[in-house]
Order: sequence, then structure tokens, then C-alpha cells
Amino acid sequence: MMLATGTKAPDFTLADQRGKAVSLSDFKGKKVVLYFYAEDDTKGCTNQAQRFAELQPEFADKNAVIIGISKDTAESHKAFAEKYHLPFTILADPDKKVINMYGVWGEKKFMGRTYDGIHRISFLIDEQGKIQHVFDKFKTGEHHQVVLDYLQSL
Repeated sequence: MMLATGTKAPDFTLADQRGKAVSLSDFKGKKVVLYFYAEDDTKGCTNQAQRFAELQPEFADKNAVIIGISKDTAESHKAFAEKYHLPFTILADPDKKVINMYGVWGEKKFMGRTYDGIHRISFLIDEQGKIQHVFDKFKTGEHHQVVLDYLQSL
């Protein structure tokens, strides 16, 4: 079950694209845009990451950090981040521990096929570690702007 607005965001520790252990609690005092995506180097996920990268300075101005999570490995994330010059943290969750903890794994349908996968969902976590907003209805190419517009409205 997906986590809801107002609940405490579960802490976790995962390896980033450099193999360094990163915990959600490392960002206490900052807003965190925690976005889950399906796979490195795919069209939609690359577009999403590149758009977040373009607006990263605006997110920083709002005291917000961007963190992406997928089931890919740290090595895959490293290649992805280097190829597209991504300036934010990408965390590897190959065991789907955090993916399941946040409730973003489940049944999906695409072109008449049903399968299990990561739902493209993002959580805005406030400075005290509570989920301030859940973004689950957006177009991939507009996701970055939807989240930034929300931050600017606060």
C-alpha cells in the first residue's frame, strides 16, 4: 500500500551511484523530492531525470534535494548519471526493499499486457521527515514542473 500524505516517511539506507551509503535521515532539515522510476536509460525515465537535472538549481533554491530510486544497481546508476550529467542522488534498490516500503511496486498494464513493476510516483518529504505531498498523476515530461510548481506554491 502506497504511503499517504501526513505520514512519517520511513527511513532507509541504500547505495548511491558512487556506491556510497545514503540514508533519508541524512537530509533532515531539507525538503526531499523522492521519485521512483522504472529503469535507467529508458526513454521516459531518461526524460524525467534530465528535466529534474535542468531544474535542480530551482529545487535547491527551495531547500529541496532530488533523489531518484529504481531497482537498478549502483553501477547502472553510475553509468546513467555520467551519461546524462545528472547532478542529484540516484539510489539503487535491487532487492526492492524501499520500493515495497513506499508501496510503489505493483500491477501495471501496458499495451494489453499486465505485469508487476514500479509505479512512477514521487513523494515530497518535509524538513521533519513527514510526507507532505504524493505526486501520482502526471505526464513524465511534466513531472519536474508539477513538483516545482507545488514547492513554489508553499
